[in-house]
Amino acid sequence: MTTPRPATDLTADEARRIALRAQGFLGTPDRRAGVRGILRHLGAVQLDTISVLARSHELIPYARLGAVGRTTVENAYWGTEPGTPARPHAFEYWSHAACVLPIEEWPHFAFRRRAYRNRPHWSHPLPEGAYEQVIKQLRAEGPLTATELGGAKKTSEWWDWSGTKVAVERALMYGEVVCVERRGWKRVYDLAERAVPADLLHDDLDDTECLRRLVALAGQSLGVGTRADIADYHRLKGEQVDAVIADSGLVPVTVEGWSKPAWADPAALAAPPRGRHRTTLLSPFDSLVWERARTERIFGFTHRLEAYVPKPKRIHGYFAMPVLAGGHLVGRVDPAREGRTLVARQITLDGPKAVPAVAQALLEAATWVNCTDVRVERVDAPELREPLTRELTRALA
Repeated sequence: MTTPRPATDLTADEARRIALRAQGFLGTPDRRAGVRGILRHLGAVQLDTISVLARSHELIPYARLGAVGRTTVENAYWGTEPGTPARPHAFEYWSHAACVLPIEEWPHFAFRRRAYRNRPHWSHPLPEGAYEQVIKQLRAEGPLTATELGGAKKTSEWWDWSGTKVAVERALMYGEVVCVERRGWKRVYDLAERAVPADLLHDDLDDTECLRRLVALAGQSLGVGTRADIADYHRLKGEQVDAVIADSGLVPVTVEGWSKPAWADPAALAAPPRGRHRTTLLSPFDSLVWERARTERIFGFTHRLEAYVPKPKRIHGYFAMPVLAGGHLVGRVDPAREGRTLVARQITLDGPKAVPAVAQALLEAATWVNCTDVRVERVDAPELREPLTRELTRALA
């Protein structure tokens, strides 16, 4: 692919600030739009089973809006406005991973639904008649979990799906079934024909139209990114990005220190990023730090989730959360909860200047999850333990 002549040159600092604003961390967010506004702004919010302070899809709006209630978050994703027709605001599907997506984007995932329908090989065999039975039961009984449909697993092993679970997940991928909410972390399935608004329930868009939209959305959500950054956002293939990026509305740019060509959202280039910086703990699944190479390139920060790393090999902890302050990633906190105490099992600080920011982030997070105390167990730089503890004590007093 031949890259067009860059429209503008960006410094590394300009690119970092554009990325922060695009992700909702620079400037004042539209609080009236709330959690739904954050979802539309980001285009996708990743789901994950791990819950330490809270689940990741709760941590994403918290990181941008502050102490928004956890029930408010769930209602924003899955609820409908009182006194209005039951039109959902979101659905769950495969994007960057399993993600909450704005319902308006249903038509633009037609390319992925078609790909699943044409997929020749699956890891779980589909028992004869199971698919038809699931559809029949949902049509008769309304929204149901896999357990209510007849059981999610054959044995206690997480991967050993029942025929019912295989069938309903296949129907989800095909788009005949949609996840309308999570209940006790279980997916609640319904027929797409019933749950998705009629004006959105179609696969009319061809693959090119779908990909053009998702590339444009990724560019807007990133502000500026390389081909790999843009592809990773909704887990597209590089050649899919190449096929549509010239018609996506994104403009080619060069970024100081970036070895690869980049594209930017023209709206992000039109207005210099200004406003207050957010100080917060970030979920390891936050879209600001989804792509490790991008995180290193923009922030000089190596980010890796260690929850699935054997304990003796962990460096920063089970669920180490990056700390964002002043537009930079200034440390990590591996948190836990013991009753009303937020426990910082392990803290990494980027020097003494990071101490006040990490203390502020810990205290706000503690308040959000109804903890009244913060206890620090280990600080990787021992000489910073006492200043951090003193900062926390002063604030808690």
